[in-house]
Amino acid sequence: MDLEITPVLEADFEKLAEMYHRAVGEEGCTWDSDYPSEKLLREDMERGALFCAREAGEVIAAFAIDDDEQTDALECWSPELIPSGEIARLVVRREHQNRGIAGKLLWFAMEELRRRGCRGIHFLVSPGNKRALRAYARLGFAKVGETKMYGHHWFCYEKDLKDLDTAKIKENV
Repeated sequence: MDLEITPVLEADFEKLAEMYHRAVGEEGCTWDSDYPSEKLLREDMERGALFCAREAGEVIAAFAIDDDEQTDALECWSPELIPSGEIARLVVRREHQNRGIAGKLLWFAMEELRRRGCRGIHFLVSPGNKRALRAYARLGFAKVGETKMYGHHWFCYEKDLKDLDTAKIKENV
C-alpha cells in the first residue's frame, strides 16, 4: 500500500468533507449531520491541523490534531505527559477500512505531535466503536478514564510519546 499522508489542501476539501459526511451512521460513529461541520473542518485545515491520506492520488482517510480545551482539561490525563496533543475526527472511507490505514494515520499523528513538542497523545473514543478499540489496544494506547461530553459516553485513551520507535513509525507510514 503506497499511502501518502499530508496536510489537507484546498483542492482536497470538497471530497474530504463528503467523506466525513458519508461516515455518519457507520457502526460506532457518534457523528451526525451537524458534526463535524464543514466550518470546523475548514478551521482545522486553516490552522494546519487537518491531515489526509491519499492512495493513488485519491483522499481515502483523514484526522485532525484538535485544540479542545474541554477535552484537554479532563482529569484522567497523566500530568507527566503534558504537553499532550489530541487526535480527533479520524475517518477512513468505508471501502478502505480493515487495511490498517487508521493505524498508519495514528503512527503519523504520534510522530507529528512529537515533532510539535508533545509528550503524549490522547483522544476520546465511543465505547461502541469496537474496531477502533481493537486498533488502539494493538498500538499500545491505555484506557485512562471515561467521561460524558457532547451528549455521548466516551472512553479516554492516551499514550506516552517518548519511547516511540521511529523505525516502526517509518515502516507503518
